[in-house]
Amino acid sequence: MALNSQSDPPQKPLFDEFARVAKALASPVRLELIDLLCQAPRTVEVLAEMISQSVAATSHHLRNLLAARLVVAEKKGLYVTYRLADQDISDTWVALQSLAHHHLAELRRLAHEYLGTTEKEETMDRTTLMARMRRGEITLVDVRPWEEFAAGHIPGAVSVPLDYLERMVYSLPVDQVIVVCSRGPYCILSRKAVEILRRHDFQAVPLSDGIPQWRAAGLPITVAEEKAPTEV
Repeated sequence: MALNSQSDPPQKPLFDEFARVAKALASPVRLELIDLLCQAPRTVEVLAEMISQSVAATSHHLRNLLAARLVVAEKKGLYVTYRLADQDISDTWVALQSLAHHHLAELRRLAHEYLGTTEKEETMDRTTLMARMRRGEITLVDVRPWEEFAAGHIPGAVSVPLDYLERMVYSLPVDQVIVVCSRGPYCILSRKAVEILRRHDFQAVPLSDGIPQWRAAGLPITVAEEKAPTEV
């Protein structure tokens, strides 16, 4: 075969498939959907409300993810529930966030502006968390919505959804550091929770990781009963 042949090289179909997955992920809206599905399966209607998109637009993006085999869909009656196709989808999203964080100074600046933090903002890493939980020195509070907590949470965490934190804050121990867990390092829920707790004179700090990062590290996850708690 001549060196200047216009025929496609034999490996091209492989890279076409790689590009198929990359193309499915090359959308801010679809990445936001992946981020939410890392927490728990959800219906199209719920996802549409969470990302402030129409149901039709959300369905279109989900079909793109479905075509790339990144999500699976289950229809029950009139509603279609989507979930991630596999754990490696969540791990890929975690890796992509880490890659962008390390290489894009603009992302870091935007994250600090969005979260209202500084580069020196105190957080707790997973190694310190586990060591201090074993010693009984801290209380880990998960402030995500109950359905996300039920789908998977760090063992030993207490579910106190952010919307209920203000009225349940006095049920938390005042003699321990309160570590707040949410969806991940770019989730505003933990920052709002820390503000509420500090306003009530608690020593509070956000966990540097979320559930996707915890899973990606191979650490254990607990699934809760399918009913919301009535108290801390």
